[in-house]
Amino acid sequence: MADDQLFQRFGKEFPQGTVLFREGEPGKEMYVVQHGRVHVSKNVGDVEKILATLGPGEFLGEMSILNNKPRSATATCADACKLLVIDAKTFEAMIRGNAEIAIRMIKKLSDRLAEANDQIQNLLFSDVSSRVVHYLATAAEKVPKGPTGHRLELRAPELAARVGVRTEQAEEVLGKLLKSKIVAVDPDGCLVADVSKLRHFLEFLQMKAQFGETT
Repeated sequence: MADDQLFQRFGKEFPQGTVLFREGEPGKEMYVVQHGRVHVSKNVGDVEKILATLGPGEFLGEMSILNNKPRSATATCADACKLLVIDAKTFEAMIRGNAEIAIRMIKKLSDRLAEANDQIQNLLFSDVSSRVVHYLATAAEKVPKGPTGHRLELRAPELAARVGVRTEQAEEVLGKLLKSKIVAVDPDGCLVADVSKLRHFLEFLQMKAQFGETT
């Protein structure tokens, strides 16, 4: 009932592919996802890198109305979405009037800082293979292990966008990992049976890079 009332007051529906805002634009509103998914991305050279995919209960766009600076990334509806659209004045009133909302935001922003640190660490790897393997290992460690391992609903194009490489490069690395039986790949994503094997493979790649070999 409360969600329905919120949607009646602040809710809007957006078709799949809608660009909510672009990097560099001024920002006067934030969004809360009620249904669907939103990709948050940033251009890295000539490649679009997906920084995060946000689902129900997640929020985005708050930084621009907190610091009054242009958008730092682009947000696009990955699905048909139902979002709460909240302006700066309403947002400030919600934070001042509800400590629980403030605490939830602080926790979420802390999670995003940790995620940003992971992404910075990933960018420190100079070769494509190391970046892809590092991302897969880090992502797998965040997913509970099932009977057959850690399942990542991540296909090659999205993996490439997450790491900031071309799709064919991500496919090549996945092919190596599949051949080595470190990951299994299916139409819905990939399965990491043992994260430690990914970490060991990453160490192997770094040793090759250190001694001047190319990957």
